[in-house]
Amino acid sequence: MIQCFVKHAYEPIFTGENQPRLLYVSRIDPAESACPRVMHAHKDFVELILVRSGVSKYFIGDRQQYVCPGDLIVYNSGVMHDESVWAEHRLSIYCLAIGGLAIPGLRKNALLPDSALPVYSCESCLSVLEQLCEMMFDALCIGSCQSERFAQALMEAFLIRVLPILTGVEANEEPEEERMLGIRIRSYLDEHYMDAIDLPDIADTLNMSTHYMSHVFKRTFGYSPMNYLLRRRIGEAQTLLITTDLSITEVGERVGYESTSYFSTQFAKQVGMSPKKYRKIYVVRQNDS
Repeated sequence: MIQCFVKHAYEPIFTGENQPRLLYVSRIDPAESACPRVMHAHKDFVELILVRSGVSKYFIGDRQQYVCPGDLIVYNSGVMHDESVWAEHRLSIYCLAIGGLAIPGLRKNALLPDSALPVYSCESCLSVLEQLCEMMFDALCIGSCQSERFAQALMEAFLIRVLPILTGVEANEEPEEERMLGIRIRSYLDEHYMDAIDLPDIADTLNMSTHYMSHVFKRTFGYSPMNYLLRRRIGEAQTLLITTDLSITEVGERVGYESTSYFSTQFAKQVGMSPKKYRKIYVVRQNDS
């Protein structure tokens, strides 16, 4: 017989106001990653993405990041993110949503400083993290109160395992003048994405030429302003389709489209299927799980 003993006195990590709560677990296989969640943010929880296989490019906050197997992506609450899908490198991932984080020194529902890099290699412990995610997913599929408690405990174990990897992260340097200008343009687009605006309107409001504005924005974020605006609208439409009973017409109107047919066409171009089919597939998957 071999016994292993606890050798160290340790303090619980999650105490006081810091009481993280598991909200959901998603398992996305390569075929399903062809239908991505377009640009969106989560207001009141942290989302963690564990990449099991595949390669992709993500837009996270104000950065473009390439990800590969073994990477962990951290989305603090309120951070805009988007994914570029490559047919030959589709992703297999686990996604965890965690609310109630109140880590000392960080804002609520943040796992990292907002200035820190959002992608970390967990290749050395990938098999352990995959097992934890799989057990969480299976427990939530059972749906009993006891199984949800078990999933909650597994989520805390997941956080305890990855926190040492995330500590000691250095913040990025302060943005240069051009990056600050790009962030100003993005802030305007995020505030007015539901409005009927075009490139000259944006440039006039921000008091700059359309050419210079487009150049700065694309250099900073990798998107043209109008492509960013398009994906911002479609990402919000996906959220409304998932979380509300609004009609397709009402969803389109909420994100700035007067024509339902034009909205449906743009949605299909970005997501790979119509809004109606997207809602049906997502709801069926949720009910099945």
